[in-house]
Amino acid sequence: MVNRFSDAFLLEAERHAAWGAAQLEALTAFLPDGPWTADLPSCRYRQGDLDLRVAVLGTYDEEERSWMWGWANPGLRGTEAVALTGALERYGQAHAIPELTDATVDLAGFDDPRRAAETLAFAGMGVAGAPGYIGVPAGPATRVYFLPDDARAPRTQPDAVSLPRTLLTGAGLIGHSARQVVAGYFDHHGLPQHTEADRITAALPDGSRARVDFDAEGRIAGVRVEARP
Repeated sequence: MVNRFSDAFLLEAERHAAWGAAQLEALTAFLPDGPWTADLPSCRYRQGDLDLRVAVLGTYDEEERSWMWGWANPGLRGTEAVALTGALERYGQAHAIPELTDATVDLAGFDDPRRAAETLAFAGMGVAGAPGYIGVPAGPATRVYFLPDDARAPRTQPDAVSLPRTLLTGAGLIGHSARQVVAGYFDHHGLPQHTEADRITAALPDGSRARVDFDAEGRIAGVRVEARP
């Protein structure tokens, strides 16, 4: 029984780790407390007094311990509610990532199937370029995951002060490739970067220069931000 994701998927998930962790933190702070409701035909999600346009990313069945992508849901296929997430299947086909092209992903062999489902949601959010995801209980043993598709959802910006914490947090989430985490973070923000054998450097929006060093095991050895001259 499969008890791990493919290398192709893990490398893809790592690309979004640091950026995604920061996005989820910002989205969590943005969402108000309160019960939630959703109207899928109109793609509306309401939590507390906030109303957002969303797409259905996927659902996790806790009894079956399986994940179904929104684009594969028989009741939603071809509707506006999954138009955004249909891009995940196409991306998976183009990059040979089976976890993105399989309609359902069996997670029963994982030590923590719920965490594996969150990893799928996390990667899906990153591939779609959505500003986070919202996972909520939709029944006694089902969780549904939404992607905000609304300009009001906050989007983080690179910050020189918090950069070391952001990159180290991202590198600790999956632990497959710290280089992917760093390169992916800079890619998400459209920052020019230069790659060397043991280092990645990038120009930050404020004119400063970020330097990330890696040790012999490929782990982040240090993050230094040099002020502009």
